Amino acid sequence: MRTQLRLTRDGDLFVARLAPSQVAAMFEALSYLSGYGDAQLALLVGAGREDVDALLERMAGPHTRSRDFRLTVRELHTLHSALVAAPTMFLVNGGVFAEEPFHIRLGFYRENFDVLAHAIVQAAAEGDT
Repeated sequence: MRTQLRLTRDGDLFVARLAPSQVAAMFEALSYLSGYGDAQLALLVGAGREDVDALLERMAGPHTRSRDFRLTVRELHTLHSALVAAPTMFLVNGGVFAEEPFHIRLGFYRENFDVLAHAIVQAAAEGDT
């Protein structure tokens, strides 16, 4: 998975050039969490069901090459939160991360989500200067 991300400012929006694997990881994380109830979803990603569904619709694939996504800070927060929160839903036995079920269900390793979440924050910092 491509681990770098670039965000450029366009007024109140950020333009993110995302590789297919990056879009897929974000989509899978958000899609998985969208299966939870409204209150849980709001706590997990900081957005309501309508906003999550709209973002999922925009990110739906298949994607075969990199493309630009115009995202608000709130949408970036939702995606970042999904990448960070999804792995926490795979904790078993008092807090042990269940890597195999995570990988089977989401198609990625936790490290992919961690690196991508970090890349969003780093890119936002660079794009906001």
